Amino acid sequence: MRDPDAHWVSPEAAAPAPRADAAADLPLRALIWQRFRRRPLAYWAGVYLAAIYLALPFIGFFAPYAPNERHETRIFAAPSPLALFHDGRFVGPHTYATREVFNLDTFRMDTEADRSRPLPLRFLATCGRPHAILGIFESRFRVVCPPADGHFFLLGADRLGRDVHSRILWAAQLSLTVGLIGVTVSFAIGLVLGGIAGYFGGMVDAAVSRTIEIVRSLPELPIWLALSAAIPANWGPVSVFLIISVILGLLDWPGLARAIRSKFLSLREEDYVRAAELMGASPRRIIAAHMMPNFMSHIVASAALAVPAMILGETALSFLGLGLRAPAVSWGLMLNDALDLTVVEIYPWLLWPLAPVMMVVLAFSFLGDGLRDALDPYS
Repeated sequence: MRDPDAHWVSPEAAAPAPRADAAADLPLRALIWQRFRRRPLAYWAGVYLAAIYLALPFIGFFAPYAPNERHETRIFAAPSPLALFHDGRFVGPHTYATREVFNLDTFRMDTEADRSRPLPLRFLATCGRPHAILGIFESRFRVVCPPADGHFFLLGADRLGRDVHSRILWAAQLSLTVGLIGVTVSFAIGLVLGGIAGYFGGMVDAAVSRTIEIVRSLPELPIWLALSAAIPANWGPVSVFLIISVILGLLDWPGLARAIRSKFLSLREEDYVRAAELMGASPRRIIAAHMMPNFMSHIVASAALAVPAMILGETALSFLGLGLRAPAVSWGLMLNDALDLTVVEIYPWLLWPLAPVMMVVLAFSFLGDGLRDALDPYS
């Protein structure tokens, strides 16, 4: 008979109690992804930006017209009417022929649509001028084609009869790429100079710090304007694009360099850095393999937040006529047509390039905030 005072142990194995800190057992990459998914704005902003950048080499498939294709008879044409039903029956996506008529009462051009005959849009067909795919292959295949005997201006036409919708899509290639190139230049300079100043200290730190202070004291916008105005007028669009990207990057590195310098000044006193030095590791290896990873979350978040500043910088320069030049096309260059407020009042669709600028800037801001929190999962 079992002693009632004895401690009884069940022969069956006890199930392990759930741990409150089970997430701590996950690898760092999984923790970062889990925390990032909890920020829906940052997550969907990242999906949106990834889709845009993946589509950039294939913009020709989505744009109904070439970027500089002109329609002399449709100058300042209003957005084309788009409908699915005609006379009460479903006929699929279609538009109508339109013409501009001068209104003697308002002294403006009014658009009249001929709704007696629908003009069906063509999908996944060949039309228009050929476009290059990755700069290698040419194709006339497009997702949406205008009607065979008409025009399709989803967002209207500009002063030269060019489709605003197509030009916005083509302009994304330059306006979005200039941000990446500018950030690459800026971060390359900031990482090198900030890391050297913070690790070595002394005279090196003093020289880099004074350089940072001099560059930060310069008025940014006038320097942008001066350097952009100094670009020779006979340079091609590609050369101007690269120079504008470098200019934007050269004036934006001091902030990152100062942040990295201050971080490295504290990290170089850590035990693992001292141990690496005693083991004979080179300064380059210590900075790259031991110190930089501890600062990577701030670097990635700062890069995501710096790209929209570069995009806005290019947009401002092109808007003022000192950035990219025709026949190149960018969002800022398109907004240059909206300098005349009288024209904008009559043709408000010329302001449509503002929409992608605002959407991309907001998306990068949401993504940068989400990455800043996700890359530090233990905070």
